[in-house]
Amino acid sequence: MKIVSIVFCFFFLSMSVHVNAQVKKVLADKIIGTVGDKFILRSDIENTMLDMKRQAQGEENIILPNACQIVEQQLIRKALVLQAEKDSLIVTEEEVENAIDMRIRQFLQQFGSKEVLEEVAGRSIIQLKEDFRIQIKEQKLSENMQEKIVEKIKITPFEVRAFYNKISVDSLPLYESEVSIAEIIIHPKANRDIEEYVIKQLSDYRRQIESGINKFDQLVKLYSEDPSSKENLGQFNINRNEKTWDPAFMAGSFRLKEGQISAPIKSKFGYHIIQLISRSGDDAVVKHILRIPPITKDEINITKNLLDSVKKEILANKMSFGEAVNKYSDDDGSKFSGGAVTGGDGSSYVNIDQLDKDMVVMLKTLKPGDISDPQVYQDDRGRQTVRLIYFRERTSPHKENLREDYNRVSQRALEQKKVKQMESWFKEHIPNYYIYVDAEYHGCPELTDWAKVADAIITEKVY
Repeated sequence: MKIVSIVFCFFFLSMSVHVNAQVKKVLADKIIGTVGDKFILRSDIENTMLDMKRQAQGEENIILPNACQIVEQQLIRKALVLQAEKDSLIVTEEEVENAIDMRIRQFLQQFGSKEVLEEVAGRSIIQLKEDFRIQIKEQKLSENMQEKIVEKIKITPFEVRAFYNKISVDSLPLYESEVSIAEIIIHPKANRDIEEYVIKQLSDYRRQIESGINKFDQLVKLYSEDPSSKENLGQFNINRNEKTWDPAFMAGSFRLKEGQISAPIKSKFGYHIIQLISRSGDDAVVKHILRIPPITKDEINITKNLLDSVKKEILANKMSFGEAVNKYSDDDGSKFSGGAVTGGDGSSYVNIDQLDKDMVVMLKTLKPGDISDPQVYQDDRGRQTVRLIYFRERTSPHKENLREDYNRVSQRALEQKKVKQMESWFKEHIPNYYIYVDAEYHGCPELTDWAKVADAIITEKVY
């Protein structure tokens, strides 16, 4: 059954409607699909297609869904929403509000200001929020229903092997040589005298702005060490409920009154002064200047000596590498994976070209099983950082096999099993819904099953 073939591929694309779509509705609109009491308009499909084309501009090898596939995706979502309502699945107003706020913040980042966004959309922020409310609630209900349908789906080693054995040898993917690596990362701490000097500089910037000697934007250009400052002059749209922001930065921002500039605030990135531009409830627009206290050779050497002693303890079997990661590493994200360097697919085996150049150079001196000497390098924020590298393993170029690629195979097998579960669910439930598909789309192969149900309903009415 084809009916859910795109549910996993396009499930999260359906909410990408661009604000321009709010003012580009087709005047002579038309209902082209119905599931129960949920309607799909022709303008919904056309606006989604326009937005996807816009987002794909400049991208290569992007295959966009056609109108038939988008209609199918919309029908799928409507059916899931109906069942979610029947099963009394709950999406709280707080969840919806947070999602709406996140959508608006994305647009504000894209357009630069509230005024520009409202001008382009032809609607106020309040009106845009209301436009998104039903869509977002439906999205969350359908996601929750899909999760409920597949939540008990697990995969066993026997099923993974059976899945793998069905793949023809000629169809098995080829993998280049890959490496498995773990690391312990420590950011050297600046000495207190240097920190005090940076705090004094930031306090002076604040004084200059408040006295009218200089402007905030000019000082951002001259002194801020935030890499994004060149593009946004240190301005951000933040929300109190977002967990991605540094807690000290967030707390300092929301303590301010509009126009007020904070005293220097320490975050995990360095020291800031923050100016509150505007605030509305849990949303705020702020500007900041970031200064990172410079690290001297003394601090780097202290950190190198620490990691050197950690290496000796590991080699003496006094602790494992994973235990050392938990105890010493400043990279919180890797503590649950023993410091593993992971690829975009979450695999702990990565291609050499996915590693930073300093690590590639270091690996040339190591063999599998070795732990490097402490290495000084610049992280992605430009900070002087020190690490130990554990070269766990190197694979040879190979065709996919269960010994080296079990996790990859099991993930694909699990996804296939979930798709089959979704197909089974739709086969059982679609006949229970009132379905209408406009004749314009009856030629879509993706909509064959939906059209059959719709035709059966019409036939029942006739007889």
